[in-house]
This record gives sequence, C-alpha cells and structure tokens, in this order.
Amino acid sequence: MKSTLDLLLINPGSRMEIYQVLGNELSAIEPPVWAGLLASFVRQRGFSVGILDAEAEDLTPSQVATRVSEAKPLLTAVVVYGHQPSASTQNMAAASVTCTEIKKQSPDQKLMLLGGHVAALPKQTLREESVDFICGGEGPYTLLEILQELKTQNPDYHKVRGLWFRDPEGRVVNTPAAPLVQKLDEEMPGVAWDLLPMEKYRAHNWHCFDGLQRKPYAAIYTTLGCPYRCTFCCIQAPFKDGEKVLGMKEDINSYRYWSPKAVIAQIDILVKKYGVRNIKFADEMFVLSPRHIEGICDLIIEKGYDLNIWAYARIDTVQPRLVGKLKKAGFNWLAFGIESANERVRGDVDKRFEQEEIFETVERVKAAGIHVIGNFIFGLPEDDFESMQATLGLALKLNCEFANFYSAMAYPGSALYEMAVKENWSLPEKWSGYSQHSFETLPLPTKYLKASEVLAFRDKAFHIYFSDPRYLNLIRDKFGEKTVEHIKEMTRHKLRRKNVEFAAA
Repeated sequence: MKSTLDLLLINPGSRMEIYQVLGNELSAIEPPVWAGLLASFVRQRGFSVGILDAEAEDLTPSQVATRVSEAKPLLTAVVVYGHQPSASTQNMAAASVTCTEIKKQSPDQKLMLLGGHVAALPKQTLREESVDFICGGEGPYTLLEILQELKTQNPDYHKVRGLWFRDPEGRVVNTPAAPLVQKLDEEMPGVAWDLLPMEKYRAHNWHCFDGLQRKPYAAIYTTLGCPYRCTFCCIQAPFKDGEKVLGMKEDINSYRYWSPKAVIAQIDILVKKYGVRNIKFADEMFVLSPRHIEGICDLIIEKGYDLNIWAYARIDTVQPRLVGKLKKAGFNWLAFGIESANERVRGDVDKRFEQEEIFETVERVKAAGIHVIGNFIFGLPEDDFESMQATLGLALKLNCEFANFYSAMAYPGSALYEMAVKENWSLPEKWSGYSQHSFETLPLPTKYLKASEVLAFRDKAFHIYFSDPRYLNLIRDKFGEKTVEHIKEMTRHKLRRKNVEFAAA
C-alpha cells in the first residue's frame, strides 16, 4: 500500500536513560519544538507531515519502528535537537537505537538524522548510524529539497543542499551547504502544535513551585542562535555552514528573530486552543534586545494573559527598565548562566562579566518579583577544588529560588570539544554519557582535577545547596511548606554513577 504521508518526524524517547529516577516525575516533558518548526516549514510547501513524539508517548524504539512500518512515509527523519543545545548529544543514544530498529523492521525505509549533534559530526554520524541521510545544517531547506527529489522517478541527491549520503560505491558524499532560513515569520511561522500530543507535556517542577499544575505546558522560540561565543556552548553547530552560505564571517554568530506579532500569534494558539499557561521561552538568550523583549511583553500585557513564563538571560543583559515589564507580562523566572565564582575560570571560557554585576542583577530581578535560577558549572578547564568551592559558596550566598549544577562537558560542536579532541582528553564512551544525570556521565577533567573528582563534587554540591537551611527558609517563605517537602523529597533521590563512588543527587 502506498503511503499518503510524505514526512514523518520522530522525537526519540530517552527520558529515563538520561535522567534515571528523576525522569519519573521531576523532569519536564517538553514538546519537540524543532520537530514542530520543521513540520510547519515543510507542510506549508504542500507536503504532508506527521510527528511521532516517542518521548511524550513513552514509546520504545521497537514500538516507534512499528509505527513507522505502519505509516510507510516517503521519508522518516529522526530529529536530534535537544530542549537546550547541550541536550542534543545525549539524545543521540535513543536516536541511534531508534534508527537501528526502524531499519531492522523496514530496511527500505528512507531514513534521515538531523539536529545539533548531527550537524556537528555529520561524517562520523553517517558512518556509525543505520541511516541513509545526514543533514549537515539546521534542516528546513535540506528536508524540503530531499522530499522534492524523492517525489521524482530518479532522485538525484546531489541536488539537495546540506546533505550527507553514501554513493553507490559506498563512499561518503556531501553537498554544498544550505542557507539558514532568514524570513522566519513567513517561512517558518511557528510550531505545528496540532501534530503534537499537547496534553502530555509538563513543566519543570520548579517552574510551578507556587502550586500551579504542571500541565498543560509548552515551549517556544522567539529567536534562533546566540551572538556570544562561550567555548563550552554548542548552539551554533547547526547554523555555521548556513552562515557561510550567507556570507557571514567565521567569527560572527547569527541571531535571528521572529517578530513580536508572530510570537503572540503562537501564544494565542497555546492559550486559546490548548489552555496553556506554563510557557518556556527556549531561546538560548532571550533577554538581549530591548526592542524585541518589550515588543513581546507589550503584546502579552495588551492581551491580558495570565502566564507563567521562564526564559534565559545573561547577567550583563538585564537592563533595569526591562524587569518590571517582564514581570508584568508573566515572566516569573529568569535563568542566568553564572557558571563560576572565579573570574579567571569564566574568562578562560569566554564568559566575561564583572563579579559585582552578579549580585546587582540577581538583586534587581528578585526585587521585581521574578524568581532566579542560577546555573553553575563545575570542572571548567581552569577549575580546582578551591575555585569549585568558591562557586558553591557563591551559589549559597546568592540563594536563588532554584539552582542547576552542571559538570563541564565537551559537547560536539563546541570549542571545548575541539580542544578536548586535540588534547586527547577522555570523553564519554556513549552519547548518554554527555547527560548530566545519566549512569554513564563522564565530565571533563580539569588542569588540576580528575573527571571523577569533578562529578563527585557536583553531586555533593547539589545535596548541600538544596539541604541548606537558609535556602529551605526562602522556599518556605515564598512558596509554602508543601514546596519545602517537595524539595526534601527531591534530594532523597540518589543517582547511580559509573564514574564516581558516591552520588548524593
């Protein structure tokens, strides 16, 4: 039977492998925003599209393969974009098994891998995985052009920009890069929400500390890319080839916007059709351009929506005049990449701002009634025990409403990964080892510490922070005793670690 479906996009499921016991209730279940954007891009050009979210539907790779076999799409594409840039690589573990199962059940099914990790390592991925095609860029034009070719009697894959494949002799071939999508409002106006199981998504636990229901929940982008160049970040990996096609200089990062009008159109759909109140602005750097931010805030305020939004910001980008409007629009949480208390450690990874700015910005945001998530990294190249202890001390002193503690990872597509390969540093044996919470987690060593020492410190720091009486008193005062009990329960969960003897959380 001939399929009527041109493209099936798959979000592979790996929540329990990535988060262990935390995946049951504590972690978020996020909509695959990139799959939704790709579906929108392709569908408005006349192709039929479906999305299979194995993460939300708790499907095994074998069950996914059966669904693909039943649907018989012209092309299946497994999307390996994460909910933030560093999550792409950890999702490769599930993507790999899913692709293997699809080819096992349907050997003739045309199969593609695309996403941030894939774009960072296209040749390696093609050689290692059971797929026909690899997308070497962000995806939209490559998907569109390969569908157009597959519709012909004699497809010529050399015509598809941004594609990696094997020729009849088995040699790896790659075509010239595809450009980035520039007119976002027109060409990729939003997520194809109607193709997603919207009732299954849930917010992070901290996002709803004030007693809100975690469902329904959604995430959107208002921008793509980031103008900064932190060496540990891999966000630009899927964009670099497309930037070159557009004539951009190598040392310049693209940063593209959806208009406030397009953003509010997405929010309208989420609120009116799906009853969503909890929203994540998934931009790597949302609080950056005052004109863009204020335009979105003004439209939300004008609509009178009662939203619970969180977004990413930088310590040095939150201008005083913005915080009041952000709060009024429903931004109840801002996440800051503070990373380290040591200016030398931060400067070494191109994350530069003055120490006093950290306290000034956090105090300013809190004074506006916005809760703060402090993000900290242990194990950056210049870290030693003293500097990591200082970072934990800074976290305790800031006493943010929530904190994320990470171990430094050399994510493919980042400058830190290139450095790790060059210096022959030990890297995880499995892609799941790039997850911060998995059993196989293996962070980078520093110039002074072993990877196991970094990971042990991270896990101990988590326990210390969330058990600290001053922190628990803050939570009690702001959110009540029930939330305090929730946090105490959270700290009781023990992560198993292959690469450290003891893990507290």
